[in-house]
Amino acid sequence: MTTHGKIEGAISIRKVTKIYDPEGARVMAMKDCSFEMGAGEFTIIVGPSGCGKTTLLNAVAGFDTITSGEILLDGDTLSSSLKQIKPNVDRMVVFQNGALFPWKTVLENIIYGPVVQGRMKRPAAVGHARGMLHQVGLGEIEDKYPEELSSGVQRRVEILRALINQPKVIMLDEPFRGLDAVAKTVMHEFLMEVFCASPRTMFFITHDLDEAIFLGHKVVIMTTRPAQVKKIVSVDLPWPREHHIMNSREYLKLKQEVLEAVHEEAKKAFEAGERELA
Repeated sequence: MTTHGKIEGAISIRKVTKIYDPEGARVMAMKDCSFEMGAGEFTIIVGPSGCGKTTLLNAVAGFDTITSGEILLDGDTLSSSLKQIKPNVDRMVVFQNGALFPWKTVLENIIYGPVVQGRMKRPAAVGHARGMLHQVGLGEIEDKYPEELSSGVQRRVEILRALINQPKVIMLDEPFRGLDAVAKTVMHEFLMEVFCASPRTMFFITHDLDEAIFLGHKVVIMTTRPAQVKKIVSVDLPWPREHHIMNSREYLKLKQEVLEAVHEEAKKAFEAGERELA
């Protein structure tokens, strides 16, 4: 993650285009999409459903190729029309549906990756994982299985499992979708605690505008498909944040700005869908 204390993980998205061609049905998911994620920055991506947010995340993660353009990590090419770097521990993904092994305990889930890949000896991994669990108040669950945990606690374990790999970038694709309001509040506090203890680049996709503004250093608003950047809103509020800030004039002004931009694109997506059905 760092070199001599310097935070790494700067991502550059440069004129990225992605075209799918399933059985001759050409679909342009992204077109000339460009923006920057600063090293150690919490960047939130919002936009209409199906606009290409997850397509972009998959390209950065190395799960998918791009048609043209370039994606860089700390100045080195991750993906272009000529080159693709495969998924690596420098970019870890936390998915919305969860991916814990149901037959392994919490501790075994967390240490699985670095031990199996030979990057950590088991005793060192166990010690590190236990330290992480205790740091966030979850020390008592190390021997529990995923089915014994609430959805919120499972999400926290998944984030710790990503963190033990010391990635430069953590990518989260609607990780708190389906959680109730109280559970989401707890998760937001947990994520900020983790980020403050170990800053790194966060690439976070959500449809929840309150979540976007509350967590983000900036919010990148995508257009309807093909995805481009419609607007970037800097969230100039103290960080880490407490939920009472959501009642402040500054917060409500930012929310209105984001809402108007997202609404414009959602309306375009709806109208485009009606035209396709006509």
